[in-house]
Amino acid sequence: MLKGMGKREEQVHVVLAGGGTAGHVNPLLSVADAIRAKRPNSSITVIGTETGLERELVPQAGYELETIEKVPFPRSLNAAALAFPSKWFSELRKAKAILKRHQADVVVGFGGYASAPVYRAAKSLHVPIAIHEQNAKAGMANKLGAKWADYIGTVYDHTGLESKGNASSERVGLPLRPSIARLCRGLDTPRLARVEAASSLGIDPTRPLMLVTGGSLGAASINSAVAGASAELLERVQIIHLTGKGKLEEVKRIVSANAGSEVLNDLSLQHLGQGDYHAVEYLERMDLAYACADLTICRAGAGTVAELAAVGMPAIYVPLPFGNGEQRFNAQPLVEAGGGLLVDDADFTKDWVAKNVVGLVQDQHQLQHLAEAAWKFGTRDAAEKMAERVLALADGTSIME
Repeated sequence: MLKGMGKREEQVHVVLAGGGTAGHVNPLLSVADAIRAKRPNSSITVIGTETGLERELVPQAGYELETIEKVPFPRSLNAAALAFPSKWFSELRKAKAILKRHQADVVVGFGGYASAPVYRAAKSLHVPIAIHEQNAKAGMANKLGAKWADYIGTVYDHTGLESKGNASSERVGLPLRPSIARLCRGLDTPRLARVEAASSLGIDPTRPLMLVTGGSLGAASINSAVAGASAELLERVQIIHLTGKGKLEEVKRIVSANAGSEVLNDLSLQHLGQGDYHAVEYLERMDLAYACADLTICRAGAGTVAELAAVGMPAIYVPLPFGNGEQRFNAQPLVEAGGGLLVDDADFTKDWVAKNVVGLVQDQHQLQHLAEAAWKFGTRDAAEKMAERVLALADGTSIME
């Protein structure tokens, strides 16, 4: 019998590690779902932390969650750096115990605090390692894990991950949330998708629609610029503005001052309202907004960029102006491919919006060009590909066969 063939008839034990934000947890869960779809009798366990969103999202998705403590890598010589070795080895022992208890056949890491000890534990136990990196520039945990990895899947080329072995590596894309994956499959009839989604959201499907989002916490600079240009925008377009937690009232105040309170409408209403500026803190069904929108204004988180490319959405990306410029790196390849526009946060003002966005939403030729380039750049089968690679590792067969 060829190596690994026996496991195809047995239960496969998969341990996935990562979490923190929804942007990291959702791809993890998408891969877990794809593994279960391909191998229904698989045993799937997730290792995360008590403080990340995985604490809620993983059990809700029907998977077992094991937790370890966060052990941030020290970046300077201080008290935390001195305490790091003992904390690291403590969590490493926990990770080893979890892998042994669940008889792991393969480990799949998505970066973040929980992944690093799990990678090292898997290496010491000779468990195959697969890594998924969603950012254009890889984080420290995945840089560490890549040294021992058997397979590396990325959303971008040139992420900075280097393997000391003979790891297979490919640009596989971002595993999409199930609702976004379903939308992509339904976009062969875009008009029908738009009408049905518009009916659910309570907006007019016959008029141009702009989506504005800064993520779950919102983006104050984007909020201020768009709301400040609301009078000019509303002459041409409807707006769905997802303000982020705690930022709704300030957006309403700015819109009322510029365009009048009568333009505001509650997005939760299930019928058409009189106002064309639909403001709400958060929208669970982003797939509905994607199906309706002609243009999106947003930050450039890896998940956001990948989802908008996957659905072929024209977008203006305003990267978060902090950190090491990670968000700019996320959007840059798509923008260079012609699938979006990139604007510095400092330049994204109400005057810029009034001058540039109003013209863009009226230019159907340019919007179509952006949409086609975004669709061509996007990937829509990453979860299935990752599942295939992971199961091949577990079976001991060729990863890329």
